[in-house]
Order: sequence, then C-alpha cells, then structure tokens
Amino acid sequence: MLYLYQIGAKMVVKTIDKFCKLLEIKGYSQSTIDNYKNHLLTFKNLFQFSSWSDLSDKELLNNAYLQITKKQMAFNTQKQCLSALNLFFKEMFNRDVRFKALAPNRTPSYLPVVLAPSEVKDILNKTKNVKHKAIISVIYGLGLRSAELLNLKIEDIDGARNVVLIKNGKGKKDRVVMLSQRLKLQLREYFIKYKPTVFLFEGQKGGKYSQSSLQQVIKQAVKRAKINKVVTAHTLRHSFATHLLENGTDIRVIQKLLGHNDIKTTQIYTRVSSAIIQQIKSPLDYL
Repeated sequence: MLYLYQIGAKMVVKTIDKFCKLLEIKGYSQSTIDNYKNHLLTFKNLFQFSSWSDLSDKELLNNAYLQITKKQMAFNTQKQCLSALNLFFKEMFNRDVRFKALAPNRTPSYLPVVLAPSEVKDILNKTKNVKHKAIISVIYGLGLRSAELLNLKIEDIDGARNVVLIKNGKGKKDRVVMLSQRLKLQLREYFIKYKPTVFLFEGQKGGKYSQSSLQQVIKQAVKRAKINKVVTAHTLRHSFATHLLENGTDIRVIQKLLGHNDIKTTQIYTRVSSAIIQQIKSPLDYL
C-alpha cells in the first residue's frame, strides 16, 4: 500500500513538472513558472494525496482555503496561488474549479516606499565597489525591475543614441529608456574593470547575476548609508518614478518609461510625491 502511494506521489510531482514545461512553451516568464510551481508543491506537501484526480472540487477548494490561511498569504500571494491552481487544472485536466470563490474582494491600497534624492545620493556615495555602484545606478537611473536588470545584455546599451533597450519586460514587452551621461561614464568605468561578456552584470563565474546577490548588494548599501527604510530594487524603481514626477516630467512619459499598461498604475506616484503634497496648504495656515 505504501509503495502504491509513493508511486502516486511521484506522479503528482511529475504532473507539476509537465505543467511547468507547458508554461515555458507558452512563453510565461521564469519567475512566474517558479512561483506557480512553488504554490503547487506546497499544496501537494500540505495535503498528502496520490492523484490529482482523486480530489473532488469541494476538497480542492477546502484545501486551497487551508493553504491560504495556514500560510497567512498577503493579497498578491493569495491571488497568485489561486491563479496557479486554476491554470494548472484547466491546462492539465481540462477542469474548471471555482478557485475564484476564494479570491480576496479588495486590493489593499498600499503606498510604495520612496527614497528622498539625498538618500539615493548617500547610498551611491557609500558604495565604493564599482560593480555594485553601477548596479544600483542602473536600477535607479533607468527605473528597472530586478528581473529586467538581471536580463540586461551589453548589446542592449546604445551609447551612440544614449538609450537602453529593455527587452521582454513585464508582459513580454520591449521599451526604450534614456541613458544619462553620468550613468554612461559609470558604466564605462565598470566595463574597463570587470569586462562582462554577454550580460551587463555577470556572476563571478560568468552567466547572469543572481537575484540573491542583487538583494545583498542593495541591503548592504542601505545599511552603510544608515537608512531606516525597507529598501528593495523596486524601491529604487519607485523612487525613479517619483523623482521624475517631482522634476516636472509628464506622467504619460513616466508611464512609458516604466512600461505600465494603465496610466492608473503610474498615478500612484502622485500620492507619494512630496513636491506635490508640499504645494498644498494646510487649513491651519489660513487661520
């Protein structure tokens, strides 16, 4: 009996692997594939079973609910988990399970963390390593997502036209962003010292720079600058957009630079711009 269960459990995992291969063929990003796989494996490990087909719709929904509550999932994680389960059963079993019934009703309205220009300057000034400084400068100077930075290739930098081509951004879209003279000089210094071959930033043994290394670079730089904010690569992207807005850049231009489909996504920066808020007089000033 145990032997039959072990065989079934292996088949459960194999089905997940087949699903991931299918997503790869369909052109899903590697980060989405990895996230979906993790959610499915967690589901499998929390609720031991030997066949996906053995689970009724009611059992699937109950188990999904228990997974969400046990893991205390944040809004976006919960949505992603349900999307993974929903797509998995549609693609692999042509089965429509009502996972949407467990979707959260409202999107929480969180404001992004934004650094002051002086804080960005402190981070860069306290970062002496040429490569690390270039990494932080590229994220902030171009407003990139972390995956976009890691996938950036040398051929994408057009020094003659002073632009950078961001390929396969979120939603498989390409876009062009500006290359400032200051960043151009920093990259020249970095190129001379590190001599990357394919990707703009590469690991010690070549190949693409890792996500964990990127996180450590930012974490250590923020620590050296003694900034008491939770700062990630995306914080630098938020700061890029907010600082452009505060310097008078049209919000529709910022939308294009960030690669947003909807202007509403970009408009969140009007809610965190200190320059806009400071222009508003408090009623106390009218007394």
